[in-house]
Amino acid sequence: MTKQLSGVILLFLLFISNTAFSQNVKLADKVVAIINDRIILKSGVDKEVADFMTQSQLQGREIEFSEKLWFDALESMIDNEVLLEKARRDSIVVTDEQVNRQMDQRINQLVRQAGSEQALEETFGKSLIQLRADFREDFREQLVTQRVRREKIMSINITRPEVQEFFDSITGDSIPVIPEMVAVSQIAVIPEPLEDAKQEAFELASNLRDSIVVHGKNFEELARKYSDGPSAPNGGLLPMMPINDLVSPYSAAATALEPGEISQVVETTFGFHVIRLNKRVGDNIETNHILIQVDNSELDEQAAIDKLNAIRDSVLIHDKSFRDMARKYSEDSFSKSTGGRVFNPQTRERLFPINSLDPSMYRIVLLLEEEGQISEPRSYNPPNPGQSIAYRIVRLDEHIEEHEANMKDDYERIKDIALQDKQIRVMDEWMDSLREEVYIEYKIKRPEQFTQSK
Repeated sequence: MTKQLSGVILLFLLFISNTAFSQNVKLADKVVAIINDRIILKSGVDKEVADFMTQSQLQGREIEFSEKLWFDALESMIDNEVLLEKARRDSIVVTDEQVNRQMDQRINQLVRQAGSEQALEETFGKSLIQLRADFREDFREQLVTQRVRREKIMSINITRPEVQEFFDSITGDSIPVIPEMVAVSQIAVIPEPLEDAKQEAFELASNLRDSIVVHGKNFEELARKYSDGPSAPNGGLLPMMPINDLVSPYSAAATALEPGEISQVVETTFGFHVIRLNKRVGDNIETNHILIQVDNSELDEQAAIDKLNAIRDSVLIHDKSFRDMARKYSEDSFSKSTGGRVFNPQTRERLFPINSLDPSMYRIVLLLEEEGQISEPRSYNPPNPGQSIAYRIVRLDEHIEEHEANMKDDYERIKDIALQDKQIRVMDEWMDSLREEVYIEYKIKRPEQFTQSK
């Protein structure tokens, strides 16, 4: 059975689904499948297909509707019902707290994208309470099926003989070529704004706080007029969200307040904030804030370069540990805690195909000829929000030339591929066995390819 749609339709797509599609369906609804005491309607399959096509379009892929696509969606929905039956038999449940927490995180993401709670409600014609009520059980079922799949996948292991057997089954031209790969570490420094610009931003934030606290000015009006944050048009409102979703100086200052209180001026990587705590429920808070950003048109770049040169000299001349220096001095939040080691965000591995590096890192690595060599300070655009430029030194930790895969040098990589291959086979067989344990009746005629796969 083709399972290309399995697990694809997430709550996010339920919120942004093509409502016009469902509103314009004129065909009479009907039952297309029965799984024990549960039914699947044609309209449900239509919606799943529409959601999948919407997601593909958002990802830049145009997928045309086809009979195969529709029946793939149906089989995926049947699989989900089978997994729910398996979860009921095994007493696998998710708590209301888990569902609510995950839903709140997803809704908060949507609110931030829409700009405000009001904008989100206007977009979908429903209140946030209605949205949560409408989709809570759908999301609960999704979390349950994810957990059932995850537990099964985690139980699938592979032995070295199985890896060898998998590798031996690959014929000559099919043996993969391992591309040129590198592992790197970095220490990054973010240039500070020139002191005058920073002082001006702080003073403006302080004056605005005084206007509110001392002179009774309206917080929302000042936020709309002066705040540099994206929430300014909505009076600086940041809707209810988990504390951990906020940068730590902001969350620390906000959680120290009583509802209605105004903070002192708080500095974060975004600039200077004046914060009002509206309410707190558990580990979630709602705040309004005024953000005054520092004019970053003039940065003290030379100071950043000098600092990195001093760090580089400490490693190369005075035998300081690169890892220790990274933990102490690096201002890159992603690699600081790992001692400067950079990990591939797609694979979570240390090794990157050299042609997949971002352009600025690629230019640095090309100049590093030996493992252990450290670059001169070079500028780059950091992924951290609110930062336009940073400088870094990069160490080449490992360099692997392009070569044909072999068990000696590439065992872990081959093992991962072999394990994925085994997981797909075992999961398919497992799903087929689970299907035999429940009653499944199709109420429509299926194409031959689907009747043969079951």
